[in-house]
Amino acid sequence: MRKKRIHTKIELKDFRKELRQNLTPAEAFLWKQLKARRFQGRRFTKQHSIGFFIVDFYCASEKLIIELDGDVHNNPLSESYDSNRTAYLSSLGYRVIRFENKMVFENLVSVLEEIASCFDSEPEPSD
Repeated sequence: MRKKRIHTKIELKDFRKELRQNLTPAEAFLWKQLKARRFQGRRFTKQHSIGFFIVDFYCASEKLIIELDGDVHNNPLSESYDSNRTAYLSSLGYRVIRFENKMVFENLVSVLEEIASCFDSEPEPSD
């Protein structure tokens, strides 16, 4: 029996690419800190799909998902969607942490400290 693929589904390839090429300002700002194993040697990917959801940032070694939320998330419908999405991803064993966009710009040190507090493993060796 073939294992069902949940990461980087082919059906979402074009949409992931579009999102990667059009990061929000907050995503681009945080990505500068996370890319190329710059942050504590962890490998992050941006706009990674898990199931039919595309997450902002994903660290496979830590099973960690980072989501950045702008004003569009501040309404009951979006909050419900985000809650259900987080519950689904958590049920698969992922840890999901969320930050408001303004936190990334106004308090980057705290954001990075919170991300680091989620690390359980030693950093991956560099390539």
